[in-house]
Amino acid sequence: MKIITKYTNFTSTPALDQYIEDKIGALEKYISKLVEKGVAEARVEVARTTKHHQKGDVYHVECNLQMPGKLLRGETEVSDVRVGIDEVKATMDLEIKKYMGRVRPQDSGGQKELRKLRGKE
Repeated sequence: MKIITKYTNFTSTPALDQYIEDKIGALEKYISKLVEKGVAEARVEVARTTKHHQKGDVYHVECNLQMPGKLLRGETEVSDVRVGIDEVKATMDLEIKKYMGRVRPQDSGGQKELRKLRGKE
């Protein structure tokens, strides 16, 4: 899965880049067939909301996952970037499961093979 990361008012570190790759890349196991076709793309944005903020929510983390026919989205505002990435990953887990639940099993490749064997296609 292609992961595009954008930082706003925030400098990235190699450790944070790797953390995002690990967490958001783990979503690939749910959509492996779409990844093989090359249609899944994740856009992650990490932003610092203000430069002078001392308390409260400082970071905004957002993930958009483009799927065929739908855009899945998760976002949060937290005081720690890594916690925000974890929360967005949990939200995206649920969104992907909902999306994949809507996919009809009879549209899978196995059904096409059965139709060919029966001579109906």
